[in-house]
Amino acid sequence: MKDDSKSITLRACRAMLRPIVRILLRNGVIWKEFAELAKSAYVDVAGKDYGIAGRQTNASRVSILTGLTRREVKKQRDLIAAGGAGPDRMSNITRLLSGWYQDPDFLDADGQPVSLVRDGEGRSFDSLHRMYGGDIPAVAMLKELVKAGVVAEDDGGRLKPLSRYYMPNPQDPEAMLRAGSVLNDVGNTVAWNLARGQSGESRFEGRATESRIPAQHAAAFAEFVESEGQSFLERVDAWLTRHQADDQANDGASKDDDNIRGKGK
Repeated sequence: MKDDSKSITLRACRAMLRPIVRILLRNGVIWKEFAELAKSAYVDVAGKDYGIAGRQTNASRVSILTGLTRREVKKQRDLIAAGGAGPDRMSNITRLLSGWYQDPDFLDADGQPVSLVRDGEGRSFDSLHRMYGGDIPAVAMLKELVKAGVVAEDDGGRLKPLSRYYMPNPQDPEAMLRAGSVLNDVGNTVAWNLARGQSGESRFEGRATESRIPAQHAAAFAEFVESEGQSFLERVDAWLTRHQADDQANDGASKDDDNIRGKGK
């Protein structure tokens, strides 16, 4: 007897959950805490994806879709409304760094990012932040960039970027937020391709595998992937910058989890 759609989905979900559970166990999250989080995710997705004419799905339909009571739906919606916005924070940081490395107003004659004073008009971190920093306070963003080793301050008090991409320390809470954002983006691509149907437009998703590579080539392969991946990411970053809309256009754009992402390593 062939497996039905639900049983196949559950088998696939088991595989999807393994890396997530590894992260949770390393950080002391037990299954009951994850179960509560799963309720919140169910309510969030059902509310956003199953509404009519762009409106949020009503509580009754969310209850039917998720199997949760209306009371539980309300509770989870209240928790969601009180939650933070980790992925948005990460996007603001990477957007600012991209601006520093690509905006002609912040580049020297050789196309390299210039060192900036903290405050003032013109070429200053304050000006850069106003253009690209979003709603994160400039002081908080600069503190995080310095802490992560992405920006340094010289003896004259000028700020110099050391890296184009923001990678928080693995033990830093920001690293966990970034991990969630990355897994969310990859998962949305997979979910899109599964749901698009035969005539829908797909999103790029591919793997290259080979099990017969000798162990002595592992280091060379890691170096190859790092180099080629970095090069491709920088080309994607440049394309996104060339095609970005202004702030007014962004205000009217969709802000759901399926938006194009790409900046940030």
